[in-house]
Amino acid sequence: MSAAPATRRGAPALVLAATGALVLTAAPATAATADSANGGLAAEYVALGDSFTAGPFIPPTYGDPALCLRSRANYPNRVAEALGAAEFTDASCIGAETRHMSEPQNLALTENPPQLDALTPDTTLVTLGIGGNDLGYAEIALKCLALAATDLDGDPCRDHYTGPGGDRLRERLPEVGERIGGVLDAARERSPEATIAVVGYLELLPPEEPCLNAPFADDDIEYLYGVWSELNAVVAKEAADAGAVFVDTSGPGHDMCAPPGQRWVEGVFPNRPAAPAHPNAAGMAEVADRVLGALGAEPVQQGSPLA
Repeated sequence: MSAAPATRRGAPALVLAATGALVLTAAPATAATADSANGGLAAEYVALGDSFTAGPFIPPTYGDPALCLRSRANYPNRVAEALGAAEFTDASCIGAETRHMSEPQNLALTENPPQLDALTPDTTLVTLGIGGNDLGYAEIALKCLALAATDLDGDPCRDHYTGPGGDRLRERLPEVGERIGGVLDAARERSPEATIAVVGYLELLPPEEPCLNAPFADDDIEYLYGVWSELNAVVAKEAADAGAVFVDTSGPGHDMCAPPGQRWVEGVFPNRPAAPAHPNAAGMAEVADRVLGALGAEPVQQGSPLA
């Protein structure tokens, strides 16, 4: 499917199935592999987060509970491999909110334990990617896709969320920030010696132009881009206030509307194995390199089986 800008018609649909199978194997560590070479980061690494951390439908899926849909090719696994982590726990899970850091997350007939329970006083590195579901990521995507069918050339999503009383999405942001700050405080209490890196969200949409792979209403693209940008700003501020490292994952030209070979985020109709409107394997590789760079470590060698 091409990523031609503006012209597209038809009712939006969210396709929630993987698009094929791909077997990936772990590569040997290609960055520094000794704990001493990584400033002590590699002793015990714990990853916390939502689906943008877990990597749903990027094969191979692993871990317990299975419904968390964690991928071996997600950025925590890549970071752990590059650092040569002696101990690594990926506690991330699809649909996770900040409250699921401190309480169990129900998953049909099972549950994911509180993610903060994975932390110990000996943890040396924590990555955290959270906040999107507190803002209402799935709700916003589904609502705006549905509204696009009513006014494809206008801005029905903006109209839905804004009015004389203000912008309901932006009004959520301060509370989202407070919740993230609370998670960071709790993580610091449990792992006082750990380096904590807070990971931003990849760029989902272009600043202005719509496309077939992101069938939102034409004038809603700019609005939704602004909401994404402000969420990342909130995440960055909370990281700074907590003395944590912020990992900036922004970068134009790799969103849902980019050509298939340049995408870091799949669109509503994925071309590669990944959940719709979520990072693909290339996006996870990029985020891993951003995390490693923010920590002062070497990126994963390009061309490795995980890259």
